[in-house]
Amino acid sequence: MTRRVSILGATGSIGQNTIDLIARDPQGYQVEALTGGHNIAQLAVDARRLGAKLAVTAHDDRLGDLRDALAGSGVAAAAGETALIEAAARPADWVMSAIVGAAGLAPGLRALEHGATLALANKESMVCAGALVSATAKAHGGRVLPVDSEHSAVFQALIGEDIDAVERVILTASGGAFRDWPLERLREATPEQAATHPNWDMGQRITIDSASMFNKALEVIETREFFGLSPDKIEVLVHPESLVHALVGFCDGGLMAHVGPADMRHAIGFALHYPERGDVPVERLDLAQVATLSFRAPDEQRWPALRLAREVMAAGGLAGAAFNAAKERSLDRFLAHDIGFTEMAEVVEEVLTRLSGQAGLIDAAMTLDNVARVDHVARKEADRVIRDRT
Repeated sequence: MTRRVSILGATGSIGQNTIDLIARDPQGYQVEALTGGHNIAQLAVDARRLGAKLAVTAHDDRLGDLRDALAGSGVAAAAGETALIEAAARPADWVMSAIVGAAGLAPGLRALEHGATLALANKESMVCAGALVSATAKAHGGRVLPVDSEHSAVFQALIGEDIDAVERVILTASGGAFRDWPLERLREATPEQAATHPNWDMGQRITIDSASMFNKALEVIETREFFGLSPDKIEVLVHPESLVHALVGFCDGGLMAHVGPADMRHAIGFALHYPERGDVPVERLDLAQVATLSFRAPDEQRWPALRLAREVMAAGGLAGAAFNAAKERSLDRFLAHDIGFTEMAEVVEEVLTRLSGQAGLIDAAMTLDNVARVDHVARKEADRVIRDRT
C-alpha cells in the first residue's frame, strides 16, 4: 500500500537521509510536501525527483526562485511561515519533523492535529513543549516516534518491556570537537574549530552544540519528556566511538544496549517502517574489527550544559523553552564572534536566573502562544546579558 509522507526540513542532513530511503522505494510512497530553507536548488531537485505535490521554502523572498526552479514540473510552490504550517497539515500518514530549532514546534503540532505519525528529529519540540506535543498526539490520534539516534535506541530497547522495570537510561555522547582539549584552551575556541566533528558529518549548528554538549543537554530533557522518566534515572556517558547509541538498565541489573553504525538512516528507517523492521542500507558492523568500545564520565566543568539541563528539569514549566531559546541565541552570537565558546553556557545560565524571577512567565500554562512568548523573551534577555558583559 502506498503511504503518504511529508518531509519538513527536507534539505538538511536528516531530510536528505529520509529522502534517500524513500527514493529507494518510489512505488511505496506518495510525497505530499517537502519544505526547506535557502537551498532552493536542492529542494526543487528533490521535489521533482519524488513527484511531491508541494514544495515550500521558509523564506518569503525566495518564492520566485522556487517557482522558477519548479517550472513545468507540476509541483506547487509556496513560501513563508503560514505555508510551512499548511504543508504540515496536508493529508500525510507519516511526517518527518526535521526543521531545526524551535521553529519546528508549530508545524509538528499541526501534523499531529491531523492524526499523522510524527517522526520527530526536532528535539526542541519536546524540550520546549513536551507535554503539549504528547497531549496533542493523544487528543487527535497521532503518534510521535523518536528519530534522534539516542531516543530511537531507547525506544527500541523498551519494546516489550515494562517502563516501571527501568532503573536507568544512559545516553552516549561523542564529546564533540573538544573532548580532549585542555580546559584552559576552550575559552579561545573558534566557531570554525567547534564545527569540525570527529565522528559525524552534520550541520554547523548541531556540530557546535555537540562540542558544547548543549545537544546532549537537550536530549536529556527530551528523554524525560518522551519516556516519562524521573531526571535521576537519566545518565550521560562519553563514548568516543559513537557506536553504542544508548543503554537501558533494568531492575534486575541487566543493561540492554543499542549498537550500530554512526548512520542516521537506521533511526529514520526504524521510524519509517515502524512497527515493522525494514531493510535499511547501513553498514553492518564488524565487531572484531571495531575491537574496543570505550566510555567515560562527562566532566561538567567542560560541559556545564549538562548541569543546566538538570536545573531546567527541576524548574519545570516553560523553563525548557527559555533554555532552548537562550541556547540558540547564544550560539548565534558565538557564530558572529560576539562571545567566546565557554561564554555560551554562562549566558544561558544567567538568562535562566533572570527569567526565573519573572512571575507568570516560566510557570505559565503550556500553550503554543506561551511557549512563543517565553522563546521571544529569552532571546531578548540573552542579548541583554551579552551586552551587559561587554
